[in-house]
Amino acid sequence: MKLLQNPWYSGIAVLQNAISELTMEFWRDRHAQTLHLPVTTGSISSPMGLGSDSYPVEVELGGTKTYLADSMQFMLELGCRITNRDCYYIMPSFRGEACDETHLSQFFHSEAEIQGGLPEVMSTVEEYVVALSAGLLERNADLIVSLGGRLDHVEKLITEPSFVTLTFDEVAQAVDPDGIVDHGGWRSLTRKGERQLLRSMGEFVWVTHWDHLSVPFYQAFAHGDATIALNGDLLFGPGEIVGAGERHSSADQVRRALALHHVDVESYQWYVEMRDAKEIRTAGFGMGIERYLMWLLSHNEIRDMQLLPRVHGEDIFP
Repeated sequence: MKLLQNPWYSGIAVLQNAISELTMEFWRDRHAQTLHLPVTTGSISSPMGLGSDSYPVEVELGGTKTYLADSMQFMLELGCRITNRDCYYIMPSFRGEACDETHLSQFFHSEAEIQGGLPEVMSTVEEYVVALSAGLLERNADLIVSLGGRLDHVEKLITEPSFVTLTFDEVAQAVDPDGIVDHGGWRSLTRKGERQLLRSMGEFVWVTHWDHLSVPFYQAFAHGDATIALNGDLLFGPGEIVGAGERHSSADQVRRALALHHVDVESYQWYVEMRDAKEIRTAGFGMGIERYLMWLLSHNEIRDMQLLPRVHGEDIFP
């Protein structure tokens, strides 16, 4: 009855549709290809590594244990090799974490893998965020306002796009001590640290070159230094909305990273052998659509961005 009676949800449905259409237009202009991929996997990607704040979601299908997809980024890497083109999708991701005002246990991911490195994927992300925002402003300005949003921050992004880039080492010097957590061997940025950066540095801030042990194994080593990752998180709105990174190009690099992260190679043997078969340089990103909508609508509750809520451990209808 809430869905049927509250205009908020019909508005969210319109914006979801617009994001899907605009994303397809963005990648079509770049001659990229979308892939239809399964939502189960034996090779989880995102919820792993010492810096992860979530866990894989394990299910049983026909007596066999598997995982619901936390991301299908690995399949996008495969897609680049199959098609010789950049690849993308919008599909659900499942995370074993508790819901709060900025986290969902099921959310929609706009992900892509391109041929190139970290600079190229960061530039692509910036172009995508600007193009998406421009399209939504053109199509749905009145709707955004009717849902309680404003337009000035969207207009500013389109007319004066400004993206600040800092390395993690620079961030550690720029924020208060409690904005960084030192875990002994690797560091993480707290939500307080993210907010401080956004207040002091600008509305859109890239944090690049994280400690490698704080990110998943598949992020490439920076200039051969196995302690630093070739990755970047784009902060805006509620905090981190986009995660990006360059991938290891060779099988030996992946084997080394798996060992450093104490990850069993068994589930990723195919991922290693893929590089033996076809070694190319790629980089990719994932954007949480519900978090992007939080920024668009100047809203502080991510659970309002779902049409149908899903919470781990609860039976919910419909």
